Amino acid sequence: MSTLLETDFDIVIAGGGMIGISMALAISSLDLRIAVIEKIERDHDKQPSFDDRSTALSRSSQSMFTALGLWDEIRDASKAIKTIHVSDKGRFGFSHISAKEQEVEALGYVVINRVLGDVLLNSVAKKKNIKLFCPAEITSIEPHKDYCNVIFKSQSSKSKVSSQLLIVADGTNSSARDYLGIGVKKTNYDQIAIIGNLLTEKPIDNRAFERFSESGPLALLPIENGRTAFIWILPTNKAENLLAATDEIFLSSMQETFGLRLGLFSNLGKRSSYPLALTEAQRLYASRSVVIGNAANSLHPVAAQGFNLGLRDVATLADCLCEELKKDKVDLGNVDLLSEYSDWRQQDHQKLKSFTDGLVRLYGNSRKSIRVLRGVGMVCFDLMPGFRKFFVKHTMGLVGRLPRLSRGISLK
Repeated sequence: MSTLLETDFDIVIAGGGMIGISMALAISSLDLRIAVIEKIERDHDKQPSFDDRSTALSRSSQSMFTALGLWDEIRDASKAIKTIHVSDKGRFGFSHISAKEQEVEALGYVVINRVLGDVLLNSVAKKKNIKLFCPAEITSIEPHKDYCNVIFKSQSSKSKVSSQLLIVADGTNSSARDYLGIGVKKTNYDQIAIIGNLLTEKPIDNRAFERFSESGPLALLPIENGRTAFIWILPTNKAENLLAATDEIFLSSMQETFGLRLGLFSNLGKRSSYPLALTEAQRLYASRSVVIGNAANSLHPVAAQGFNLGLRDVATLADCLCEELKKDKVDLGNVDLLSEYSDWRQQDHQKLKSFTDGLVRLYGNSRKSIRVLRGVGMVCFDLMPGFRKFFVKHTMGLVGRLPRLSRGISLK
């Protein structure tokens, strides 16, 4: 029978957004005492994880939520993507990807963050071994040889909890990562993502569209109630002008970029925005601590891979912890475990960072030779089903060494 060191909790998770909560749920079956410390309350206007943005879930993410017993509820609130149409404005060539060709029921599922957050948080509320401290702000971290102290303030009082391992999942601008002395490399794209939803004259059904233009990519995704979600990536100055424009001017500009494939746009919902950058943690672990999700890598949203990459962080770390618990003497924060997690994740991280950054640079280049090359590439991509299938397997998160949860296998 394995034994655990005496601490207040076995695991403390810094960050109670979608990745932090998913992490807690992923390891909840391992009979560990888990604490989640989150700065912003669930229903607060400034809570970024559970807003009206939408997330496209890949096949590996679907498999993980299936293993956790949550997929049926998430699927009921999602829209399946059966086809993806990719085009480059004003250029010849386009690419078409279908679920039928890939022999899957869907290429992915689109769910509104607020709805996904409800499913995750409602599940956490039913877990007796997960304690949520919220609102609570971490003010310092004290790693020791056998344990880690996390000091946080809640309202006017300060508290301290100890654990064998601290999991840092508090997002791109992670304060916990800073307290641990883990530096970041940041590449500013001088772009802003504008997000919102609208109605299309022709039903979008189960189709997704990505339209590249000289200004930046525009993606349209199906969501609930027959509406269409959009994410429009633009240079900072142009984005700021459009955010300040009337609904009519905004829709007209978007229509000019996308065209009439879905008919006229109308009924624009609330617009919101955030600046874009590639953020890379210089390492994935420190003493008694490990970094996951956007705290490890914050990607450009051009390929909609960031959240799915973070969920594979969750699944991989859960796998490593599960294996550690099989030992006679268990230490959930030992350096060998943390090093194994880091090594396991490096290839997936690097592949997605290079892919998304490459897309940004390729489609942000206005040189005539590059524009022609993009058109030729799209035609070739559409005419080569074997290569297309290989590419789609990567975007569905089905390539490389996959942890159990990402394959739909429960840990217990």
